[in-house]
Amino acid sequence: MTPKEILAFCREKEVRAIDLRFMDFPGWWQHTTIPATSLTEATFVDGIGFDGSSIRGWRNIFDSDMLLIPQPETRFLDPFAKVPTLAMICDIRDPLTGQDYSRDPRNVAKKAANYLAGTQIGDSIRFGPEAEFFIFDDVRFDQTHHSGYYFLDSNEAQWNRGRDEQPNQGYKIRYREGYFPLPPTDKLMDIRNEMMLRMIDCGLDVECQHHEVATAGQAEIDLRYDHLLKMADQMMIYKYIVRNVAYRHGKSATFMPKPIYGDSGSGFHTHVSIWQGDQNLFAGDRYAGLSPLALHAIGGILEHGRAIMAFSNPTTNSYKRLTGGYEAPAFLDYSRANRSAAIRIPMYSQKPESKRIEFRCPDPSCNPYLTFAAITMAMIDGIQRKLDPGPSMEKDSYDLSPAEQQQMRPIPKSLDEALEALAADHQFLLADDVFTADVIETWIDYKRRREIDTIKLRPHPYEFCLYYDL
Repeated sequence: MTPKEILAFCREKEVRAIDLRFMDFPGWWQHTTIPATSLTEATFVDGIGFDGSSIRGWRNIFDSDMLLIPQPETRFLDPFAKVPTLAMICDIRDPLTGQDYSRDPRNVAKKAANYLAGTQIGDSIRFGPEAEFFIFDDVRFDQTHHSGYYFLDSNEAQWNRGRDEQPNQGYKIRYREGYFPLPPTDKLMDIRNEMMLRMIDCGLDVECQHHEVATAGQAEIDLRYDHLLKMADQMMIYKYIVRNVAYRHGKSATFMPKPIYGDSGSGFHTHVSIWQGDQNLFAGDRYAGLSPLALHAIGGILEHGRAIMAFSNPTTNSYKRLTGGYEAPAFLDYSRANRSAAIRIPMYSQKPESKRIEFRCPDPSCNPYLTFAAITMAMIDGIQRKLDPGPSMEKDSYDLSPAEQQQMRPIPKSLDEALEALAADHQFLLADDVFTADVIETWIDYKRRREIDTIKLRPHPYEFCLYYDL
């Protein structure tokens, strides 16, 4: 859609406001709104100015002017605004150099897709993530100098089987038994349907929705795979819709990977394949119906997986999910139809167009632009170097003996460990300036200073259970 067509669309739909959205460095969507009468064709070239020093991880106060450049192909009508509002995702530009900003995550994703095409490995890479999330009825948390707590509640939760609900009608979901129950056990079908329909209204191609494994309202809505940049854009719209539909129903949705102790966390299982035109280059006659190129791509992810996880699992909470036994990987390995593996090759269909790999480490707290870009760069490196992924894992990796575990590549046990891996292994990300050294350094510094260090300084509530009476 061209700028001229956007203006015509606004007149046709009687749009009154234009909401301009962009991704900050850690991964939150930001926005500013202008009257529809202020949008002109020149806006798509000249942009809208804003203060980059007030955005986390971006500019200094003495060098803060930046531009929002609306991207017409991203437009959608906001389904929640009372005033007819057209939303568009923006690129970020430096007004002095005229260049796209290196720390704009969308710019990094765009460069990764362009780099792939430039290598002539394939002309596109397609992602199909499966984002899981929780929908809670009540959420309270706080941390002060002298107290700290969190409290979650859900009408579905097993812990409410004995609560006086006047009446309590039962139908609570047992821990780790929430996969695919019918109503009335599944109490959120109508809400997920509403989320699904709002996504379709906004142009997302939805495949299905369902309850997920955990108790207390865990959900999943799947999108059909699409090109890297478009899918990252769609995931931001996806999150926006999930949160706002839940909020309108008096509930709260979270993409925090491990909010509940002792139950499954939320993953962001990422399906990926490389294409040349209409030909899926991952389809072949090797292991699990893959091509040699696909196996080399797996080799690249396994080689750089620990560094990738600094982006794909970017919170201290992320590593509470990555424990054996909860359908989350503990080692960097691969296998067909094996949900204990870090990389699973789905075997539902043997059609060439369906052949893909599924990287199961990521979680939905990630910045999709940076995560998809890092995965892409690792696969390109594996293909260019013809990396051998080694033998496949044909057993449940949760049940490996200590001797067998010693032969495996462990995933990081903490965000700190993942950042150390990124600091030691990021040359593959720097190819063609897709990730710049500045992006890597700023990401590591931000995560250590703003998240890891702040967690280290604060007492944990469970420490009182362990140590108060010593």
